[in-house]
Amino acid sequence: MLKEFATSIVQGLRQRGFQAYLVGGCVRDLLLGREPKDYDVATDATPAQVMQVFPQTYAVGAQFGVVLVPLPEGDGAGLGAAPKTSAVEVATFRSDLGYSDGRHPDEVRFSKTPQEDVARRDFTINGMLLDPVSGDVLDFVGGREDLKTGIIRTIGDPGLRFGEDKLRMLRAVRFAARFAYAIEPAAWATMKQLGRQIEVVSRERVRDELTRMLTEGHGRRAFLLLDESGLLPHVLPEISAMKGVDQPPEFHPEGDVFMHTLLLLDNLPQPCPLTLAWGALLHDVGKPATFRVAERIRFDGHVEVGVKIAEEICTRLRFSHDDTAQILALVDNHMRFGQVSRMKESTLKKFLRMPGFDEHLALHRADCLASHRNLSAYEFVRQKREEIPPQQMRPAPLVTGDDLIAAGHVPGPRFKEILGAVEDAQLEGRLSSRDAALEFVRREFPL
Repeated sequence: MLKEFATSIVQGLRQRGFQAYLVGGCVRDLLLGREPKDYDVATDATPAQVMQVFPQTYAVGAQFGVVLVPLPEGDGAGLGAAPKTSAVEVATFRSDLGYSDGRHPDEVRFSKTPQEDVARRDFTINGMLLDPVSGDVLDFVGGREDLKTGIIRTIGDPGLRFGEDKLRMLRAVRFAARFAYAIEPAAWATMKQLGRQIEVVSRERVRDELTRMLTEGHGRRAFLLLDESGLLPHVLPEISAMKGVDQPPEFHPEGDVFMHTLLLLDNLPQPCPLTLAWGALLHDVGKPATFRVAERIRFDGHVEVGVKIAEEICTRLRFSHDDTAQILALVDNHMRFGQVSRMKESTLKKFLRMPGFDEHLALHRADCLASHRNLSAYEFVRQKREEIPPQQMRPAPLVTGDDLIAAGHVPGPRFKEILGAVEDAQLEGRLSSRDAALEFVRREFPL
């Protein structure tokens, strides 16, 4: 659907005498036989001219020559928000002059040739243009050859390309991991030299790039490259600190905390939710700070410490409140699976009905597969979830706060204790009616 729409935009611009091509990552993916997630169009039409041809547009970056053309209503998107995946980005051919802030060009000059436009782009594999009607590829930068040989190469001097936008160093890592490509030696050397400069990039952009690495299915290779390039200490020093932190071999034959974490990333489900990916990355982030050797290696309190460190990371990277809450819950509860077979029925049911529990279970499975490979707790939980009916997992309350007030109790902190005790007895099957629950309250919590 989106490809056909992008093609219609190209045709619509050409019918009015403009040049227009598909460009960038969509061309790369099509040449690799992959389905692109989004489509971009490059043209010599100015933003004003594009908006004349397509009145329903969003001038998201008109000063840089960029507008979004949304899918028509009824084709998958309305005109209220125009997310990138339901719109086609149309950009005017341009050259960029100066990047004093390390992200945005100081000056944009519109141009008339696709050759000049692709010269400003990041990597050769992202610098090709495609005529969607004839199928012809315009490759002025050697991108097709680099696709064949598996090379991530900057367009032009890597020092200039990375200097223009420091985030491109993370993008090089992500593409190398996603496609199992090598980073060209000169670009690799430049990344090692300029790695510290990644700290000037906004935290939101760093977060989003790291999230893509974690959720695209190649997180282990991506974080190995981040480490080898020297970028990791500048984007996530807490993960870099895991290197060399030994673990008890009887539980972790795979090696140190860093290696365990990377192996765990290999075992995440695909597609992987953002919160699960970050919960997996951070689940043992408290271990370096709590490492000690007694009769064996121990990490006493690593969960509590890990939650605090994970919260600092989520705050620093400006995750949403909801995402932060789920990531912290994953870190906070990942060790509880070792106790599931010994939990009281009420405790187990409350555990199993936690919000987003599928992510907790997926993290536990990946954690086991990256260490001792014992899935007995995982199978126990799966069986319990199948056996326990929903109405027993989350039964309707037998008594309420109004019932307690009617019985003569004064509202206050004790209400939570009483209602919790009634719910536990109900979950354990000791109470099944309102009358029995009220008698329980009278007996256990006398006025």
